[in-house]
Amino acid sequence: MTDQDIAEVGPAFAVFLRRFRPCFRQDRTATHFDNYCRGLLSDLPRKSVEPIALACGTAVRTLQEFLTTAHWDHELARAMLQRHLAEVIQALPEDPLGSVGVIDETSCFKQGDKTPGVQRQYLGCLGKIDNGLVTVHVGVARGRFQALLDADLYLPQSWDQDRPRCRAAGIPDDVRYRAKWRIALDQLLRLDQNGIRFDWLTFDEEYGSKVPFLTLLSLVGQKFVAEVPISFSVRSEDAGPSRRADQVLTAQDAHQGRCYRIRHQTQADARWRAQGVPVRVNGHDYTLVVAINEATAERKYFLTNATGKVLGRVLRVAFCRATVEHSFRVAKSEAGLVHYEGRQYVGLVRHLILALIVLGFVSVHTNRLRGEKPTSDAGASLPSAERPLRGAVSSPPGDARGPSRRRGDPLPPTSQRASDPFPQETAA
Repeated sequence: MTDQDIAEVGPAFAVFLRRFRPCFRQDRTATHFDNYCRGLLSDLPRKSVEPIALACGTAVRTLQEFLTTAHWDHELARAMLQRHLAEVIQALPEDPLGSVGVIDETSCFKQGDKTPGVQRQYLGCLGKIDNGLVTVHVGVARGRFQALLDADLYLPQSWDQDRPRCRAAGIPDDVRYRAKWRIALDQLLRLDQNGIRFDWLTFDEEYGSKVPFLTLLSLVGQKFVAEVPISFSVRSEDAGPSRRADQVLTAQDAHQGRCYRIRHQTQADARWRAQGVPVRVNGHDYTLVVAINEATAERKYFLTNATGKVLGRVLRVAFCRATVEHSFRVAKSEAGLVHYEGRQYVGLVRHLILALIVLGFVSVHTNRLRGEKPTSDAGASLPSAERPLRGAVSSPPGDARGPSRRRGDPLPPTSQRASDPFPQETAA
């Protein structure tokens, strides 16, 4: 960034925040909104109510009330953000893969038992079962552009079954336990209503093991690439016997497959060998893919309903999942996504939405700093030199459909789990 770029960030952020004024009835509430968002974008080590209030010279109690009891429409703010990002995505340059939606979840460790949704459960941030909460998200990757589009709290069954506890935390009676894949499905419907549609979806075993979810996506014509457990059951034909994924395609089959190079921005390229076969699941046609890393022998299984697409394209979509991991890392470290310290459900939901708004600004202006201007925000552009692009995956001849673009700071895929923690769900 140049000195001019840095000097223009403040005014640009102010312009960005003004688009959300319709969400507020009073100017003073809008001022608290501005202060909170600036606090989330600041360099405070902890971005919860108290440090933000102290930094901006506002009474802590006042900023707490802004989150929990003040009259402003946070659902409208989320919808306005999604509509704005829909315009940004539509104006982006053409990309060989198009827009890839990424479904994933993140977690944070929390002590106590008062924060909405907190309990002992598997926390990906720790890699073990511990006390904390989980949120479900949908992100998008298109070329080098990436953003988090939605966020919802996962409410465990233990909370749903204890309605007095829910009321004490301000959780409405109509907010009930939903499986994570159902939360993601509702998010996809909300995004569709706000103009965001995906050329592809991709997600991990937590969602790929849920056959009803896969079936619904296939019925509405949404292409996807899902990672599935090694024990995922498939059939060669509807009347045939069901077999595990690792029985249909073995490690040896993967080693005999074609080699694909996965390019990373900050790490050495990875080489994966992969092979696919047609299968049937719940009366629908899919392609089952096995891929193995030549250097580490890590093995992954994918299922896609895009049966007519070449394997190189399918793998490129599958490894787009790394972009949401980068988004989570930025969200937690730079926008305080999991820094909420309170006991009220509305406050937590509003904090998540405000973090999304801040991250939306970061995503849009990251593109502008690269020299791309997808939309006009009078006075908000941050011009900079365009940097050279690199391809995401080198595909064999026949899969080239235009130059590929590098995703921003992708992480390597997670290690193959030795066990099968996600049982295959076959009924809605």
